[in-house]
Amino acid sequence: MSAPSRPLRSHQRSLSELVAALARGEASGIADILAAVTPGGGKSLLPVIAASRLIAAGLVDRVVWVVPRDSLRLQAEEAFADPAWRAALGHSLSVRAADNSPDPSRGLAGYVTTYQAVAASPGLHLAEMRRHRTLLVVDEVHHLPALADGETGSEAAAWSSALLPLFREARLRLLLSGTLERADGRRILWLPYRQEGGAPVPDIEAPGWAVIGYSRAEALAEKAVLPVNFGALDGEASWLEGGRTSGQARVGPHRLSGPGPSATTRPALFTALRTGFARDLLREAFFATRRLRAERRRRRGLTATEAVRGLGKLLVVAPDQASAQGYHAMLQAWMPEEQARRDVRIATSAEADAHAALAAFRLTPEPAVLVTVAMAYEGLDAPEVAVVAALTHIRSRPWLEQMIARATRVDPHAGDYAGQHALVFHPDDPLFAQFRARIETEQATATRPRKRPTGAASPEPRPLSREADEGIVPLESNALGLRYAMLRPGPSVAMARQDARQAEAEAAPLPPSRVERALRARVAAMVTAQAVEDEAELRLPGGAPLPHRYNAVLKRLFNNKSRAAMTVEELEAALAWLERNRLQDHLHLLEGDSRYAWSVRRRWAGMERRPG
Repeated sequence: MSAPSRPLRSHQRSLSELVAALARGEASGIADILAAVTPGGGKSLLPVIAASRLIAAGLVDRVVWVVPRDSLRLQAEEAFADPAWRAALGHSLSVRAADNSPDPSRGLAGYVTTYQAVAASPGLHLAEMRRHRTLLVVDEVHHLPALADGETGSEAAAWSSALLPLFREARLRLLLSGTLERADGRRILWLPYRQEGGAPVPDIEAPGWAVIGYSRAEALAEKAVLPVNFGALDGEASWLEGGRTSGQARVGPHRLSGPGPSATTRPALFTALRTGFARDLLREAFFATRRLRAERRRRRGLTATEAVRGLGKLLVVAPDQASAQGYHAMLQAWMPEEQARRDVRIATSAEADAHAALAAFRLTPEPAVLVTVAMAYEGLDAPEVAVVAALTHIRSRPWLEQMIARATRVDPHAGDYAGQHALVFHPDDPLFAQFRARIETEQATATRPRKRPTGAASPEPRPLSREADEGIVPLESNALGLRYAMLRPGPSVAMARQDARQAEAEAAPLPPSRVERALRARVAAMVTAQAVEDEAELRLPGGAPLPHRYNAVLKRLFNNKSRAAMTVEELEAALAWLERNRLQDHLHLLEGDSRYAWSVRRRWAGMERRPG
């Protein structure tokens, strides 16, 4: 049976036309191609298009595709092996997922590797680049920061240092990303920049560069991605706050959907994701998935036990590994034992079979539910994901866009496009609301309320009398009301930006000192939250409290600056770092300081856990 035909999207056609012009010698000045494609918009086909055309034209001999995680290497192999695209593009190229063994291509058209592998053996990959005229493909290039003079230490900086010689040696470069900004505000490696309004922005007209863009609005118009239906669940939370010496005081209950971000927003969210509210949101997502699967079975005349593709799956994104294990246990408890073993998997870095669980979730009808923390949020090609339970504390826009995109891929097994949409359940906190407002404005979409069930009355949040620089202990939380809103194509970009500028002009600016205080409080709360999570799992002897040690780690990570000495930009960068990283993994920075010697020894000894 012949493979089904698939039309190229506008950005894929643009790249095909560009490489055809390169092959004809009409664009000889182009050496770098930047593809800024909305998450879920189909950028994984772009390396196949570029490699097949450029190798056929004799401009390059090999393709080297570098991805940010090991789980994405298999997907890159699949992109080249896809029979439908082989027929549509008329190519017969294959690449292999390589480790750092000699001859990574093994006679094929190239290989796929990871940032980590290149950093571990940069000489091997540089030698391969020098041996063959190479098309270098760098996936999710925004993970690579531009290098400052003499910069060392961070994992991302090590990736950039190892990859920079490959950039220089490659014959042509194809850089892929779903966002052109980094959470820490730094420039992206290799990209050209210009100043605009006193700030650096990518220069899309730089000599030698060709830029291909594909926005969410364009993807929706071409039916390349699905519209998103958000289920915002409101609730309230209570927690204990304070130090060991001064005692702990109960705070709350505070409403998650308070009037704008405040000092209570993140502690309330931290509490909600670890107490009763999380169970309530998870139940909403679980039963929505079960209803969807039952309805699709009914339409197709299937029995309750037939295992087929296209019924819809649930992706649960947890705030940490301990919570992920708790969510996994909850989900299994809601099913018969045999079904629970078959249908629910967990994929975190602590699970030995995480990659097998990811592959089964992507490629087979069952399992239907996957619980993860961060392994599956970016680049996961699983079109059957129809529902996402966003039980994560991270609120950076690129991260949330990537997470939502796991459910916006069109499922070819699920019927007509008109009958599909993504359903994302999330806490109804003001930080998530700000994220939605930004993508509605910048990607030309609009929120259309559909219904809002009323919940129990709740007192408005009260500001704390001091900065939240001590630990919090979650007590309880509960859900109050659920509302749905659909993101669809809306007003023009120009009108949306004009409205945004007007709203910004009308908003009263906050005094700098108040902004700094609020940011310092948020950093302190996040440091303490990580300490609370980790302290509960460790047997701690006497000595400096864990929050004190973690504050020392953060200070060393940011040029030995205390929070009191940080600028607004540095405080925002610290917040972004804390949202994506664990201080526990950087305790080695305290090595040599006798005040923290136990922390360092325990870190390298594997951090002995509490018994039973």
